[in-house]
Amino acid sequence: MKMQWALIAGLVFALLTGIFAVINVDSVQVNLLFNTVRVPLILLILGCTLIGGIIVGSYGIYRQYRLQRENKRLHLRVAELEASVASAPASVSYDNLDSVSPNESEYDQQLHNDSIQAQHKGNNTGTL
Repeated sequence: MKMQWALIAGLVFALLTGIFAVINVDSVQVNLLFNTVRVPLILLILGCTLIGGIIVGSYGIYRQYRLQRENKRLHLRVAELEASVASAPASVSYDNLDSVSPNESEYDQQLHNDSIQAQHKGNNTGTL
């Protein structure tokens, strides 16, 4: 549902930008630091919008790639932990479950910290 709203918002923005560009067809002088050129304002508006879209799209692709890489790393870590649990001795007495050894509590704390860090890395809401 979130993607549908993003698509609708993008289409509305594109429509408003197109209308704004069509209204402004006069030529303007643009200083390019090394030269000055006269360009129709419609081309300038559409060109800047296109460049902005490419920048935002590139960042989105980079972020998705980074999240997929992190996801793959975490899946390998889970598989590694499952393999280590499967190879551990299966005999557990219920008397020992109440008393957790210091190594196990440190390990649990490290897993908790890793999961919090992974959530912070993947949940950058409100940032570009």
